[in-house]
Amino acid sequence: MSTPAVSRQFARAALRTTTRNAFATSARQAFRQGGGRRFYSAEQPPKSSSSSTLLYVAGAAVVGAGGFYLYSQGGASSASAKVFTPTKEDYQHVYNEIASRLDEKEDYDDGSYGPVLVRLAWHASGTYDKETGTGGSNGATMRFAPEGDHGANAGLKHARDFLEPVKAKFPWITYSDLWILGGVTAIQEMQGPTIPYRPGRQDREASFCTPDGRLPDGSKAADHLRHIFYRMGFNDQEIVALSGAHALGRCHTDRSGFEGPWTFSPTVLTNDYYSLLLSEKWSWRKWNGPKQLQDGSKSLMMLPADYALVQDKAFRQWVEKYAKDNELFFNDFSKVIVKLFELGVPFKEGTERWTFKPLNA
Repeated sequence: MSTPAVSRQFARAALRTTTRNAFATSARQAFRQGGGRRFYSAEQPPKSSSSSTLLYVAGAAVVGAGGFYLYSQGGASSASAKVFTPTKEDYQHVYNEIASRLDEKEDYDDGSYGPVLVRLAWHASGTYDKETGTGGSNGATMRFAPEGDHGANAGLKHARDFLEPVKAKFPWITYSDLWILGGVTAIQEMQGPTIPYRPGRQDREASFCTPDGRLPDGSKAADHLRHIFYRMGFNDQEIVALSGAHALGRCHTDRSGFEGPWTFSPTVLTNDYYSLLLSEKWSWRKWNGPKQLQDGSKSLMMLPADYALVQDKAFRQWVEKYAKDNELFFNDFSKVIVKLFELGVPFKEGTERWTFKPLNA
């Protein structure tokens, strides 16, 4: 068994106990001793395939809350076209397919596509403007220029390309619903809280692309964060809760210009982001890149926008609360990420939220 796979098993076992602090200490030591590679959230589970053997008709439309998809049985020459209405079980099959592939390339980043899928779902949703009703996850307009080329979306082609085989296997799901389901799957498979999911997003054309500048800029401070998040309808507590997603993943010089992970276990969702903000001694990194902070070991980084959360009095109180209470963080994060993922989506009345069983349970 490979070293990353063993690490993922260890991480999973540790997080199923009450010894989260011990795990964090172990992760920190392994990070520093292993040249910067981290523990991983999940081992490669067995592949799960859809029970559907339908031949879908190209060009059929997905409509309504759960959607429908036309298909034919008995080959292309068959005239018996029928309507396929996806159920919760069908979406669970999509979830399982995504989850089974998260760790398929151990040489990608920290061994998991999970963090970049969360970022894709976040950035697809975070363009919402409550005043105009534009943007949000309904549309998947990042498929097109100019939105796909916006600086804040650099590197997200990796996530979109990762999901293309899933879309090909389950053509009835819209890109809009698939991207959000990818984020939900990644959070849960990386030991995060349960994230309720509601289908019903519709894909849109390039004319619906949102203007650049709607997503947070990591180089800015508290006023910028409030400007961006208040536009979407969030308050200070929700801003801090959403920022906890920075426990996952890392920055890349060829994408954002910044470099490094926020935590010692970037494929496991914990409240470490908050505790590290408070406990580590952060200083400005001396390098040729954009302004960012580093911890005493020079293993971790924080962005100016992250550090603003402890400099601003109203934000800091929530950083302190989440640093002390992982359960509180998980509860609040689940609520606010669902709110983010549903901004501006015209769900059909009566559409239910579903929860999916993780493969790592």
